[in-house]
Amino acid sequence: MERFFNNAGPTVPKDHYHIDPLHRLDWAEVQHLIDNKRYFVLHAPRQTGKTTTLLAMMKAINEKGRYHCAYANIEGAQAARGDETQGIPAACNAVARSIDYYLKNSKMREWLYQNINLIPSQDILSEMLAHWSQSSRRPVILFLDEVDALVGDTLISLLRQIRSGYAQRPEAFPQSIVLCGVRDVRDYRIHQTDGEIITGGSAFHIKAESLRMGNFSREEVKILWLQHTEETGQEFEDAIFPELWEDTRGQPWLVNALGYEVTWKARASRDRSRKISLTDYLQARENLILSRATHLDQLADKLREPRVHRVISALLAGEESVLQVPEDDLQYVTDLGLIERKREIRISNRIYKEVIPRELTSVAQDSISNQETAWYVKDDHSLDIPRLLEAFQQFFREHSEIWEDGFDYKEAAPQLLLQAFLQRILNGGGRLLCEYGLGRKRTDLIIEWPLDPQMGMYGPLQRAVIELKILRGNLEKTIQTGLEQTADYAERSGADEAYLFIFNRDRRVSWDEKIFRREETFNNREIIVWGA
Repeated sequence: MERFFNNAGPTVPKDHYHIDPLHRLDWAEVQHLIDNKRYFVLHAPRQTGKTTTLLAMMKAINEKGRYHCAYANIEGAQAARGDETQGIPAACNAVARSIDYYLKNSKMREWLYQNINLIPSQDILSEMLAHWSQSSRRPVILFLDEVDALVGDTLISLLRQIRSGYAQRPEAFPQSIVLCGVRDVRDYRIHQTDGEIITGGSAFHIKAESLRMGNFSREEVKILWLQHTEETGQEFEDAIFPELWEDTRGQPWLVNALGYEVTWKARASRDRSRKISLTDYLQARENLILSRATHLDQLADKLREPRVHRVISALLAGEESVLQVPEDDLQYVTDLGLIERKREIRISNRIYKEVIPRELTSVAQDSISNQETAWYVKDDHSLDIPRLLEAFQQFFREHSEIWEDGFDYKEAAPQLLLQAFLQRILNGGGRLLCEYGLGRKRTDLIIEWPLDPQMGMYGPLQRAVIELKILRGNLEKTIQTGLEQTADYAERSGADEAYLFIFNRDRRVSWDEKIFRREETFNNREIIVWGA
């Protein structure tokens, strides 16, 4: 049976195309920390290969024969929430079971079952780790995965019990313990029963380092996909790889999920003699987005968290004045893998850029009635964008206050409502791309519409840019700034048409003043300006 792209669970090398996990982090640094009896954190966004890497590290350590190493996933203890009397025994059971599985003849579950009702929950983990260390012929190492899934007193107790035995290592406590999760331990926000919030760092201050696993590099993305060619002989068009990189920026789950989509879920591509084209890839990309696969669904769920909301709403609005984003929130959303902070703060990749506004406007799209795509398609199959924006002006006039009050992301409500309206009309027939970021003071949209119904998105395209701005201060000054920005963006995007849309959010101003249409020229480019 041929290997395939893994889009669920840890990678199994004999079954899946893969990048060597030990090449994805500084393996020499990890070994140095372990040899020096350090406790440290390894963190990375979900579905980036943490578990696969931890299992590979455990295997490599055990094969050297110097230590006994075990990996345990303690996520199941999350069900106990803050009840440490339930959560700590659940974590202990997961650890004992894993030690017995990976290190034969350790009999840790036997010891746990004999003592679990005799030792208080606030001591049972440290006692068990001490027993394991003292009964082992070699120093022991423990990898604890999904630690940040625990909450409240369960998490506090776990961290403090690990800390309590630290001075006895390695003779009577593990030589090294690695905590693994999405976040760094300093960002564990622990709600105690009295309502006070403490951070993980204050409950666990023996951490030596915090190592973060990154995404695949551009080269690794290509190496991974070409393993399919090496194994099956099926080739990819070269034009796919630049698109694949921009769509994913190396996010491991996206890279693998797109590979699985285009090589297996697309039935025509199962013919390994058939070269996979850019057309095949673009269709697979759209299918993945529309499928709301688990990873993308989890991403959408994160948008409801207050700390994520504060960052993403500022990005969508594009206004520094909307929100002074706290550093802790920025780091948290970075740790989740939703944003990058190199050079500028931005959404991590092109697929996330598309998924986030789609998710936030899905209810609005479904609720927009009396709008049919056919109304806006001209005889030459092009989209009548001026007519579309005129219809939106009226829609916004009638419904904006209701929708703005209903949006979770109120700071970006006008921009999101226009995106919902456009997405509803495009309805799979065209494509809407968005660009936004902190401090840009605008949102850039690109409409791509097929001009040949037979070839669809893979034939000639109508391209139009729409720049969205919130009116702050003088209207004429805003228009002049917007015209320059719109013309520049249209030039860089190779657009045929350019529009500037200005939202006036001052409820004291009448709709007759807000609604307007003006035809302007900037650098020999015609730009229609709309107000609402």
